[in-house]
Amino acid sequence: MGPTRRRLTIGALVLGVVLLASDTAAASNVATGLQGEGRDLQVPTWLYLFTGGAAVGASGLLAMFVTDRRLIESLHTWARPVRADEAVLRPLRYLLGAVAVAGLALVVYVGLTGPGVANANLAVLTVFVGGRAGLVMVAYLVANPWPALNPWRALSRALPSGFLDYPERWGVWPAVAGLLCILWIEVVVPINTVPETLALAVLAYSAYALAGAVVFGPAGWFRYGDPLGVLFRYYGAVAPIQRTPDGVRLVLPGAKLRESGVVDGLSGVAFVILLVWELTYSAFVVVPSGIASVEFLVGLGVPPLVTYALYLLAGYGLFLGSYWLATRYARRLAETYVTAESLAIRFAPPLLGIAAGYHLAHYFAFFVSLSPSLALVLRSPLSPPLPPLTLVLPGWFGLLDIAFVLVGHLLAIWAAHAASFSVFPSRLQAIRSQYPFVIVMICYTMVSLWLISSPTAEPAFVG
Repeated sequence: MGPTRRRLTIGALVLGVVLLASDTAAASNVATGLQGEGRDLQVPTWLYLFTGGAAVGASGLLAMFVTDRRLIESLHTWARPVRADEAVLRPLRYLLGAVAVAGLALVVYVGLTGPGVANANLAVLTVFVGGRAGLVMVAYLVANPWPALNPWRALSRALPSGFLDYPERWGVWPAVAGLLCILWIEVVVPINTVPETLALAVLAYSAYALAGAVVFGPAGWFRYGDPLGVLFRYYGAVAPIQRTPDGVRLVLPGAKLRESGVVDGLSGVAFVILLVWELTYSAFVVVPSGIASVEFLVGLGVPPLVTYALYLLAGYGLFLGSYWLATRYARRLAETYVTAESLAIRFAPPLLGIAAGYHLAHYFAFFVSLSPSLALVLRSPLSPPLPPLTLVLPGWFGLLDIAFVLVGHLLAIWAAHAASFSVFPSRLQAIRSQYPFVIVMICYTMVSLWLISSPTAEPAFVG
């Protein structure tokens, strides 16, 4: 193997390491309201980590085989028009908006007055099974449905709005702040087990969303300021059906992820990194060492709610700082005039493919097992049958999780590979630009793999 070939191989392996690191960080997510189970490793930890490294090498080598720029371009520009009659779509959007508003009212009402058993309450099942699991799956598997099903957007049409222009310099920073608040609330408030608390949280979020829409207008607020709006829009970038200036198009899944316009500048990068950190944070607070560290800080006199907020913000700052530092060194090693900001923006979208694969791995079985309960409570919201009907899934169902993770990982590997060819004219520049990420991302990988293999319990001092 010649020096050039060897460098290309090393670069491909490095690219794989970068994405697997985010992969494993995503794998540490604990489904909202559900305590994950630590994996009972049947092999030594060192072998477990070594096997993960071998998977990285295989993924990187797969991307290395395709170096034809014309082929890469053709795959990412392939598109077919989808017939979409605007005269039909417009009234359909209004109809779906009305249904969404009615559903929001029902969620609040049943949450306050319905059964106290979470798995038999329409509010809990609709929000977590129908929304967080099912609707998000639709966003990255088919197309983003949120603009039509957003109840607050539908309500805002009947309100005076647009008193101020949404400041362009804000980007999606309000959505970042909003998602941070949601993540903290999910840990410290029992919104997934106490329907009344969930209903109050939905009312609070409704006030927040409508206030933003009234002040800045629905178009700007729900695209940039609203956390759910940004989350669904980013996941929708992975989907095979995309709305473009030329109309609705069918594209290859993940084809859009090589484009820098997928994320909204540096604030968009921060949102994507927050998605990665959130998954790690959710796992850390329920493993024994995380619980012990929380108990230690509380023992020193730090209030539990403050402790969880400190962990959330400190870890997020660490992830952001390490990513930014790696980007600056990547620019230096690549010897390019491309700015560090541009590199950070260009290599953030592939992480959405990883997030989609892991969301499907975490939530597909959850969605399937609890869908019968959701269907039954929809028929009788105030007096659902008890005990709730939950499907017991066969053992082979776990193999699907592996497949989902693999597909998401390969999609992200390919998207990053295509993005690097778009940024750098030289192959060696693309390879060298990845070196600084290795140290940072290996740290992410080791922490995440450790979290995945650890047993879990209830977070300390909250419930």
